[in-house]
Amino acid sequence: MSAQVAPALAGPSAAVTRVAVVGGGVMGNGIAQVFATSGFDVELIDAKPEFVERALGNISKSLERVSRKHDWPAGRASGILSRIHGGTSLEPAKTCPVVVEAVSEDFALKKRIFEQLDAAAPAGAVLATNTSSISITEIAAVTKRPDRVIGMHFMNPVPLMPLVEVIRGLATSDATCAVVADLCQRLGKTAVEVNDYPGFVSNRILMPMINEAVYCLMEGVASKEAIDAVMKLGMNHPLGPLALADLIGLDTCLSIMEVLHQGLGDSKYRPCPLLRKMVKAGTLGRKCGRGFYEYPAT
Repeated sequence: MSAQVAPALAGPSAAVTRVAVVGGGVMGNGIAQVFATSGFDVELIDAKPEFVERALGNISKSLERVSRKHDWPAGRASGILSRIHGGTSLEPAKTCPVVVEAVSEDFALKKRIFEQLDAAAPAGAVLATNTSSISITEIAAVTKRPDRVIGMHFMNPVPLMPLVEVIRGLATSDATCAVVADLCQRLGKTAVEVNDYPGFVSNRILMPMINEAVYCLMEGVASKEAIDAVMKLGMNHPLGPLALADLIGLDTCLSIMEVLHQGLGDSKYRPCPLLRKMVKAGTLGRKCGRGFYEYPAT
């Protein structure tokens, strides 16, 4: 089946008013914010109380920025935030018909979480993963409900980007796809359905471009500023590839390139040695204050 924009559906997700989001990082925060803004009650779950507290704080700051930008009435931002409930237990997933996993791009971690979610969530619940490259079929295989497992790949920053890449695993049912497509519509997003191949569509195209930009920097073809300027001014990209890598996280970029390299077996997907070196050095981009560029704390 070729990639296609999912059609508007007649409310198969109408009964869904409550969702769980597992993972309180940048993507999980954005997903929780978008659901809460659209009127859903959200259970935001992470491993430690301090992670949950930080996530809720970041969502609050994000909502304040949106409120100022769009001149929201007093109390709207706080009302949205009140719909997000933080915690460290998967227990709330027992009452959620949809769960979205948004943890790090690590199959072993996702496998463990999906095994736990499969035991905790209602039998009919949809288990979605925000993975940006890992096989949906492989994730689904660790559960007893592979027909209810699907990829729901949001773009960063989630509140601003309109796309959700919806990935159907080998066993994903039409009913599950319909629920997720309808949820995307309720969130004000456009669902684009693609098949389950390494990197799907978005990162199979995007990550080799970023990786090649890192090669250009490593080989001295141009400075980081020049590389980004060429792509911004010459190709009309809103953000240069190296700045974009910093936004995504260099560790995430490396993980995706490794999935592409292993899954497709083509040397053109070999991660750039400079990318590996920077990840080993802990210079991961915006989230740690330094990547290809520096990001002073504000």
